[in-house]
Amino acid sequence: MATQTSGAPRASLSVLDGALMMVGIIIGIGIFKTPQLVATFSPNEWTFVGLWIAGGLTTLIGALVYAELAAAYPSTGGEYHFLTRALGPSVGFLFAWARTTVIQTGAIAAVAFVLGDYAQEILPLGSYGPAIYAGAGLLILTLINISGTYESKTAQNILTTLLVAAMLAIVIIGFMNGGSKAAAPAAGDSGYGMVGLAMVFILLTYGGWNEAAYLSADVRNVRRDMVRILLIGTAIVTSVYVLVNIAYLMALGLEGLRKSDTIAADVMRAGLGPIGAMVVSLIVCCAALSTMNASIFTGARLYHALGQDLSLERLQVWDAARNNPRNAIILQSVIAMTLVFFGAIARDGFKAMVEYTAPVFWFFLLLVGVSFFVLRQKDPQRERPFRVPLYPVVPALFCLICAYLVYSSLVYTGRGALFGVAVLAVGIPLMLWVRKKQSVAPAE
Repeated sequence: MATQTSGAPRASLSVLDGALMMVGIIIGIGIFKTPQLVATFSPNEWTFVGLWIAGGLTTLIGALVYAELAAAYPSTGGEYHFLTRALGPSVGFLFAWARTTVIQTGAIAAVAFVLGDYAQEILPLGSYGPAIYAGAGLLILTLINISGTYESKTAQNILTTLLVAAMLAIVIIGFMNGGSKAAAPAAGDSGYGMVGLAMVFILLTYGGWNEAAYLSADVRNVRRDMVRILLIGTAIVTSVYVLVNIAYLMALGLEGLRKSDTIAADVMRAGLGPIGAMVVSLIVCCAALSTMNASIFTGARLYHALGQDLSLERLQVWDAARNNPRNAIILQSVIAMTLVFFGAIARDGFKAMVEYTAPVFWFFLLLVGVSFFVLRQKDPQRERPFRVPLYPVVPALFCLICAYLVYSSLVYTGRGALFGVAVLAVGIPLMLWVRKKQSVAPAE
């Protein structure tokens, strides 16, 4: 029995597995919501498309930084491992606290409710239908992840393939029904501040690429393949996003984009008639399931790494037979299911969840960028199979982008941002207590 519960991660993911996992996390519900906002902040169609390309280039910059870190320091802890190694266990603990209470579980629960909302459109289950679908989707995906890494990655490969195919269907229909929409004049303020705000929403839609860091202990040849996963994943997502947004423009025009609350549905309705709305609901459900499954997979790896560092016996268990952190998966899903339960009583909605998570998320990505420089200085002899090109310009640019997004997510959002920061602050006394407890424990 010990062999089933005391194992270590067994590298089993190929480049394709890792890239599809990354694509599945990134291409989520944002692409169905944020283009309308970006169009509002864009003075013309060229700016609109250019901003989405800029979002892909920004993602590439971050991916290059993470590729070096993940190849040099592979770990199930991902960013937690980088931060702890560079800036100390206190910073690492605060990140783990933020990710488990603000970033990851909240994101899983939010996407679960999007799944519930759209599944309810397909087959209504009464007033609590969205919550029932959200809970059922989370439960089923948790059981798949508990079953084993092979089952998890197989489900992800299927979901991501279906999702990309569905997005390409939107592109084809948009192109077939486009060509007659003229560019619209700018509406309202379209200065640099508005363009900057548009980038906040675009980079939210590109968000999730950093989750690939948590795959580093599962990738077969991490020193060679981690950069390939990040670059291939970024290329696929950028291509899909740019093509989809061009299709939106061709079908609706810039002014139509600004006025549409259901962009994808309007495009599909133009090509398929009334059945188009049903098709969009199926696509969004597929996107939600893909994001949830990949987030459950990567998120649990942090719980396992934290369990190892804090000597939490149950959390550090790695099921050798199924090649996964079984108890970590269960704990993460219990927390997310609790959030789904409370969400069924009083939901804050998508915008509130963005406000809640964005400042904390970008703050720790900024610290990862700082960690990159620290580790280059502290650990110069470390083998680095991949090195960021144009050092130090690329990682410095990454830090500047993250700092700007921390600022923007605080300035342009409401109370939700302050609540997320407050939850992070609660982790400080908890961190001090843990450090004190560890300082009196016998050294290993």
